[in-house]
Formats: sequence, C-alpha cells, structure tokens
Amino acid sequence: MSAEQQNNEEVTIDLRRLFILIRKHIISILIWMIGMGLIAYGVSEYVLVPKYTASTQLLVNRKTADAGQALNNQQADINAVATYKDIITSNVILKAASKYLANPVTLVKKATSAKKAVYKTNDDGTRTQVKKAVKAKPEVYKRESKSYSVSASELASAVSVTTTASSQVFTLSATAETPAKAQAIANAVAKEFKEQIPKIMDVNNVTIVAEAPKGTKSFPKVSMFTAIGVLAGLVISLLIIIIKDLSDTTVREDSFMTNELGLTNLGEIAHITMPKDWTFTAKTAEKRGSSRRRV
Repeated sequence: MSAEQQNNEEVTIDLRRLFILIRKHIISILIWMIGMGLIAYGVSEYVLVPKYTASTQLLVNRKTADAGQALNNQQADINAVATYKDIITSNVILKAASKYLANPVTLVKKATSAKKAVYKTNDDGTRTQVKKAVKAKPEVYKRESKSYSVSASELASAVSVTTTASSQVFTLSATAETPAKAQAIANAVAKEFKEQIPKIMDVNNVTIVAEAPKGTKSFPKVSMFTAIGVLAGLVISLLIIIIKDLSDTTVREDSFMTNELGLTNLGEIAHITMPKDWTFTAKTAEKRGSSRRRV
C-alpha cells in the first residue's frame, strides 16, 4: 500500500470515527447548542446596552437657469459631496451642534421695539391719531427637543456619513443610547451644517431632504447574537467530544495490537449476555455435575 493510499484511508477512518462520535453524543451536542443560544439571546436582549441609529438625508443642489450650466453644476456638486463629508464631521460643525443640543431652541419671531403713536394736527388745532402705538415684543423661540449634554468629541464618534456614487444626496447617521437622542443628534448636526456651510465655502446649495425620525435599534442584533451562540455551542461540544476521544487510551481494534505492538492474536472471547432472571449458584453446578455423571 502506498503512502498516499494509507493517508487517504486514515482520513476516511477519522471522518468515520467523527461521524460515529457525533451520532453517539448527538443529545449532548444539541443541549450545548440550545444552551449557548439561550445564553447569547439573554445577554443580547437584557445585558448589553442597546444602541439606536437615526438618519437624515441632505441634498447638494445648485440652482441655475442655464440648462447647459446646470449639468456642469450638477457634476461639480457631486464632486463636492466628498468635501462636505469631511466638513460635516469637522470640529467647527460638531461644536456648534453640541451647543445647540444643550439648548435646542429655534428663533420663530424676532424681537420688535416699541413705537409711539403718531398724531397729526388738524387745521382747527385738534390732533388725530395716524398710527397706533406698538408695544415692544420679545423674541419667540420654539423648543425642538429635549436638551442633551454631548461634547464635540462624543459627537465625532456618534456621527457617520455615507455617500452614493454619482449622487448629490448623502446620508447623515447618528447613534445614541435612546431613539430620541439619536434623532436629536442627527437633526442638530444637519441643521448646523446647513447654517455653517455658506460661511465655510461661500455656497448655499445644501438642503435637508427629510429630518431624521426617531432612531431604530441597531445594536445588538439579537438574531445574529443568538445564531453565533448556537454555532459556538456546536464548536465547543465537538471540541470537548474530540478531546475526550483522543485522550481515551482504550484499544478499539485488533490491528493496533498486531501492527503497532507486534503481538500475536490468539483468539477472541465472545461476550455472553445471560437472562436477567437466571442466577448461577453452587447447587446448580452440583446438579449439573451429577447429571453428567449419570450419563
């Protein structure tokens, strides 16, 4: 027998042995898989801190009346998306967003100063009011969301930007511990980017397509964690079974005694199974002996 044939035979025997071990310990393997799957499900559902992600889309669009120039502007806006991606995560934008999140209010109406009433003097000497007096009114602000204390460095790790090839639209995503916080961060960064970009690049061609809704759970993915737990249970159980089998020094085949140890096989002793209700006693042996002598 050649060395290659011997190696193939050994591989076949090993695979056959592995199949036998799996079939023999199938129940314990299933227990390990189910147990590890339940543990992974419990950890991902009740132990790990969940993360939520909210996304908003921004459009880069330069308006022009010239149809020929519009195509060039569109291509220029597409090329500028990569630049906007770097600017939106810059310290200037994130600091402004952090300040806004601490006090998320928007100016609705500007303050008006008080004005006195205006009168005119008639020919007869009487006075007629031309304009009424106007009272001073303070600025009116609208609160957009709950206040959050988030530093610029924390925003840098929470915010990400994704772009699509040959598209003027890019997506801004924010991840946080609650759905409302993720929504607030995404909208705050988008708002500050739109307001700050004209000062940075002297352009005004960024539009928020849609504000971010409340965040959805993005971590942990319970189904994925459970599947990993089941797979880990399978691998661990197989390793335990294989290690126990390799450490077992029991002789399983006669060929090992003859080929490896060089011993001579003198015969085999068969295993005899006796009935459960049969007992061998001295009286039984004596009766059998006397019956044989009479014969």
